[in-house]
Amino acid sequence: MLLAALAAGPATAEGKSYDVPSGQPVSLLEAIWEDGAAAPLRLRFLAPRIAQADGGITFAEAESDLAHLCKTVALPLIAEAGRTPARVIVSLSDRAVPHGQADPEATQFFEAFRPEDGRCIWEAF
Repeated sequence: MLLAALAAGPATAEGKSYDVPSGQPVSLLEAIWEDGAAAPLRLRFLAPRIAQADGGITFAEAESDLAHLCKTVALPLIAEAGRTPARVIVSLSDRAVPHGQADPEATQFFEAFRPEDGRCIWEAF
């Protein structure tokens, strides 16, 4: 079963804007805690400037944003929740796409991290 982080208690607000290294506007779409021993915490962000049609921000430019969001959003959320997910999946999308649904027109970037000792350690998919 999926549980939104907001329903679980930690105070990460949907729609809140975050500063990232690339300087692009980024806001939280949702935080999703999944149940189970190996379940991830998913942080889904809206980042309209990654739209490929606009010649926007590339994955190489946004890669540091993903790590930054893990460190500045996921780690405090994990500490506040008092639970450690097996992984943190951070995603950027140029438009709001419902979790688990495909949208061939959307540009989306994803990275996985393992939260360990107060750090986000990058993990290849």
